[in-house]
Order: sequence, then structure tokens, then C-alpha cells
Amino acid sequence: MPDSKPEVASHVPASVEIIPGGPVEGVIRPPGSKSLTNRALICAAFAKGPSTLTGALQSEDTKVMIEALKSLGVGVDISDGGKTIVVHGMSSAQELVAHADSADGMLEMYVANSGTTIRFLVAALSAVGGSFRLSGVERMHQRPIADLISALEMVVDGSVKAISQNGCPPVEIQCAGWKSSSLSVGGSVSSQYLSGLMMAAPLAVPRQTGDHAETNASGSATIATHEDVCRVNIAVSGELVSRPYVDLTARVMRSFGASVELVEETGRQDHTLVVAVDGGGYAATEYEIEPDASAASYFWAAAAISGGSVAVQGLSRDAMQGDVGFCQVLEQMGCEVTYSQDQIHVQGSTLHGVDVDMNAISDTVQTLAVVALFADSPTRVRGVAHNRYKETDRIGDLARELRKLGSQVQEHEDGLTIHPIGKMGQADVGAGVVLETYHDHRMAMSLALAGLKIPKIRILDPACTGKTYPQFFADLEALTGRSHHWHSCEPS
Repeated sequence: MPDSKPEVASHVPASVEIIPGGPVEGVIRPPGSKSLTNRALICAAFAKGPSTLTGALQSEDTKVMIEALKSLGVGVDISDGGKTIVVHGMSSAQELVAHADSADGMLEMYVANSGTTIRFLVAALSAVGGSFRLSGVERMHQRPIADLISALEMVVDGSVKAISQNGCPPVEIQCAGWKSSSLSVGGSVSSQYLSGLMMAAPLAVPRQTGDHAETNASGSATIATHEDVCRVNIAVSGELVSRPYVDLTARVMRSFGASVELVEETGRQDHTLVVAVDGGGYAATEYEIEPDASAASYFWAAAAISGGSVAVQGLSRDAMQGDVGFCQVLEQMGCEVTYSQDQIHVQGSTLHGVDVDMNAISDTVQTLAVVALFADSPTRVRGVAHNRYKETDRIGDLARELRKLGSQVQEHEDGLTIHPIGKMGQADVGAGVVLETYHDHRMAMSLALAGLKIPKIRILDPACTGKTYPQFFADLEALTGRSHHWHSCEPS
């Protein structure tokens, strides 16, 4: 496990102080989903013709994806403050390969710390073939990608390798596409590996047509085909984390004309799920992106923590994103949740601790952890061992910051137990506390919520929310009706 604890700086970076007050009440619509935006960008980039994405998210992660696609020769037009994106898809995989081959050596691509960008692109680029090198910030080079590389090594005609220690980026690709139609991938570290392979599968264009497997010059079997369409079968070995994101991937792919089938494999020891994807590429379309459910969790949590009442527009019980399930956890804790066709409303109440498996909604663990500080009994979070390998160690680093607020926190292999802080934390322990964010957008947004009840909390590096939600603090300020206090750099 990489050590994500930052070095002690000689100066405290800019920080923000959330001002406590009464119940948070209001209505808000978060920006578009990052998960949906980056998936739609991949499908649109490799579709035949222009696609229009509406309600898109403009953030660091989506900008990184767009710039990477532009480096491949994909045309992207942005308007309406980033909410509308027209993607001029490649007319063929061969067009992309020709562009990549025109580069001097490997085509260099920078992915910052965007997990979706590197995982989705590594899979897609290996399917179409070419010579690429994808690298990012230091933390990206500590985030494992070995399971995806191992899966691709089974099928690529050439090589794909992670060149940092422990199977981490940068990633170098030198191949002529996929040569086989069957592969397997581990599911215990990130569902994005499977999602990347799923979105790549329609791009694995067969070299020859026919209704049986052909043999290439090296004697390797190429993808079995029928009428120019191949079927790729992806088996998931072991536990699959964050399953709702896989279902989300399938729904996005179908919107762009792909054929995807998810088959549960019960009673099998070697794998639990098989995804069958037909080749043939993607079709251009108009695609509307719903608001980000992970971002919405902060506002539902604000209602829970403050005893307030918040409605989030644009989401429903049937939303594509599994993170709307966060509301069910709040309901277990004592909140009243009301669902309608285009919004979800949370009314805060006395909070009770819960014992909950959050494997399917692991991006909301930090949010729930802050809510748990104000419950009347401990909360046990399970099923999220993979959270240690996100933008930061979202178990160990989270526990460290919660302890600063006076909570007793126990780390477990698969999660943590959070003890409430009670009145002591609200009056004394919180005064003057400075909370690290580890340049993790979700750490910053979640920990900021503690300031709704605890005075004088300062959140470091608030700008890191730009990764997925640049306007978070402005939206929180508008919802609470209270101005934050901003602090510039000062001696530590």
C-alpha cells in the first residue's frame, strides 16, 4: 500500500473555514456526473460521426480526458460553460492508429491523477493498436493498474506494460490490437478495470472476416468473427467492487449502439460474472448526462448533520448512478428520505450509528464518516478495502483526520469504525483544528461538512475539489446562506 501522507510543508497552503449555523435547507442541482461524462467521452470519441453530450461536467478529470482525446486527433467542441460537448468521433480505428503512428516514437499522453482516464484509455488504445505512453502525477504512479495490464496481456498482439514498481503507471503500449476474444480480470481493486475492458471490446476490430477464428502470420489465433462482428467475453475473477459502476458502463455503451450482456455466474470458483460485448464500434448519438450522485451525497449529508432539509434535483431512485443508494444509508441512520421523479429529498433527524457494507457506494464512505461523527452510537463501514488505493488512502488518511476532531476511529482490513464525538467535539476539540485533504477532492468536500457543526475547522487545499466539482464551495455557501472564511498562505 503506498504511503500517501504528504511531507510536512514549511507553509500552510490556502484553506477554507466553514461557518457553523442552523439547519441547512434548500434545493440544489449538482453538476453532471464525472463517471457518466468520461464514459460518454470515450464512446463518443470512437463513434462514427459527431455526438453531442449535454449536462456534462467541466472539471479537472474531464478536462484531462478531453485533452488526451484531442492528442489522438479527436475533435472536441465545448460550449455552454462546459455543459455541452460535441465530440467528432473517429471514422475508424485505423484513423486513430494512423494518427498515433505519425508521432515521433510513442505518443505521449498526460493523465494527471485521473483514474478513469488512464484505465479507460489504456484498454481502448490497446484494442485499436498503436504506440502510446500514458503518465501522470506522482500519486498516479503509485495507484495500481496491474490487474488491467494482466488482463490485456492475454489478448494484445504486442505489449502493454506498467513500468513503475508494483504494477503502477506510467503505462506503455506497443501493439496491433487484440488477437483473442476471451480474457479475465480481477475485480477486487477497481471496477474501472472491467469498465475499461468493456468499452474497449467494441473497438477490437477483427483483422479478417468469416465465421471462425483465423490464424495470423505468427500462428496466433485472431478474434473469432461473423459478418464482421466479433464477440468478446470478459470474465471477472474474485470479488467485484463497486458493481453499480459496471451496470452504469453497460448502459452508457448501449446508448452509443453497443451490445452488452452481463451474465451472473453462480456456483463458480474461478469467476462470478461474465460480460459479453459485440464488436463493431459505436454509433454517434445525443446523450444527456444526469447530475453527479457522488457530489449530491454532500448535500444530503448536510441535511443529516444539521437537522435540515435538502432536495437534490435531477436524480431519482432509478438514477443510473448507484451512489443514490447513499440515501438509503441515511434513512437507516434516522433521516427521512422522499423520492420523486426528478429529485431526492432528505430531512435530517436524530442520527443513529449503523453497520453497513458500502462496497457498492464506496465513493461516499468519507461523506458517511463525517455524518457518523454526529450519531448517537458508533458506525461500522465494511467492504471497502479497495478505498486505500484511490486518490489517497481513504481509510488510513480519513481515520487520521477524524481523530483530530475527537473521534475514536478503528481501522479494519475492509473499512473502519467511527465513534461519535458528542458535545465535546462540537465545543472544544474542533476549535482551531486544521484538516489535511491529501489533494483528494472527496476528502476536502466531506471534511468540510464537519464545519457545519464544529467551529473554527480549516480545510487545507480546497482547490483540489476542482478534480470533480470546481464550484463545490460556492454551491455549499449558497445552500447554507453563510459565507465561508478563506485564508491565504501563512507561516505554519
